[in-house]
Amino acid sequence: MRLGLVLEGGASRTVFSCGVMDVLLEENIIADLVIGTSAGIAFGVSYASLQRERNMHLAAEYMGDKRYMGIRHLLNRKNKSYYNMQFVYDDVPNIYLPFDWNEFENFKGRVIGVCTNVQTGKAEYLPVSRTDRTLPVLRASCALPILFPFINIDGKDYLDGGISDSIPYNYALDQGCDKVIVVLTRERGYVKHTGKSVKLAEKIYKKYPELVKALDSRADNYNNQIKELRTLERDGKVFVIEPVTTMGVKRTEGKPDRLLPLYHHGVNVAKDNINALKSYLSK
Repeated sequence: MRLGLVLEGGASRTVFSCGVMDVLLEENIIADLVIGTSAGIAFGVSYASLQRERNMHLAAEYMGDKRYMGIRHLLNRKNKSYYNMQFVYDDVPNIYLPFDWNEFENFKGRVIGVCTNVQTGKAEYLPVSRTDRTLPVLRASCALPILFPFINIDGKDYLDGGISDSIPYNYALDQGCDKVIVVLTRERGYVKHTGKSVKLAEKIYKKYPELVKALDSRADNYNNQIKELRTLERDGKVFVIEPVTTMGVKRTEGKPDRLLPLYHHGVNVAKDNINALKSYLSK
């Protein structure tokens, strides 16, 4: 069996997925391919480093810290991001809440971050480096339009992977995974609409026509992915885990008293589904 773990993004809402991943670790369900978009892969690397509850501590102790995110960081000319890049991608994993680089380097599976190429508007599936502690692929995959600058990797500019491939289950299937666990961050029945922020982003990025096309079609593509995913789920080709409720958590939520209940909801939903998941994996 070749197992894929697919992680939808959703910024702060992805703490739900953190609870799910901790249950997978507890049950020793380890994927051969971990692929995620935006916060999905940013949190997913702690699953690959086998650090159970690391993301819970991140939500409890650091996401609400003024050093983590806020408008003042976006207005800082040296940062130009709503998230404090130095604090989030350097200080936290290397000083305050150490990321286990040795365990991550020894992880036998592949770890892939989805990023959107600014010039082409297409998704690119980039391996997360096991040794580069600046975490460039995580930065690029998480680079929300308007809230982040472009992230350059090997001469190419990237933004949030969710623009081009919000739920990269097709990549997992194409890579030969015969079992695929998909963790969503929106409740069943959610329908994405093109919001005002997307229209603003299209104006800001008018020099990048392919990116604008991707932004404009994102909602339709997402809704079509969900429809296809439900068919795959009914056919037993994927196993979907999703929240019953997102508890009103917004994408830039940082308050622990809002985040931790969603994390524990992820734990509970995963435990409720664990017998069905084991049955799916054993077939």
